[in-house]
This record gives sequence, C-alpha cells and structure tokens, in this order.
Amino acid sequence: MANTELKVLDREQDKNPRQIRNAGFLPGSIYGKGIEAKNIQVNTHEFELLYKNNKEGLWELNLGKEKFNAKIQELQMNYATNEFLNVEFALV
Repeated sequence: MANTELKVLDREQDKNPRQIRNAGFLPGSIYGKGIEAKNIQVNTHEFELLYKNNKEGLWELNLGKEKFNAKIQELQMNYATNEFLNVEFALV
C-alpha cells in the first residue's frame, strides 16, 4: 500500500484554531523522536477526501522542503456535525 501524500503548511500562530477552521484549514501537529513538535494546518477538504481511503495507513507529509512519514495519532471530531477539529501525526 502506497503512502498517502498530504501537503501541510506551518500554522499561523496569530490565529486561534477556530479562525483556522473558518478559513478552510484543519489545525494539527507533527511530533516524534528526533524532531521538535511542529504546529501545522492542512486543507480540510483535501484531508477529508484522503482520510476516507487511508484511516489507518501511513501518510507522507510535505512541509515545504521537509518530508515526514507519519501515522494519525489522534483525530478530534465534533460528532454532532461530523466536522474535524484537530489532527495529530506521530512520526514512524
């Protein structure tokens, strides 16, 4: 099974998570051994489409020139509205 590629962006620190979600992005983070935790944001629509086909698999996260192989460690949702709230990726 191939890795799912996802473009991620550095999170804008002057905005709170609600503002990020209202702009069409999903706030999140990448962490793991050997790197400092990074706050990120991903396009919500793109993430939803890819997540349907790869809930448990590996993700290749492209952050500028950096690439990370990770798995979803935690995904927070509002189950009343089926809206994603936050995603955390752990390096493998």
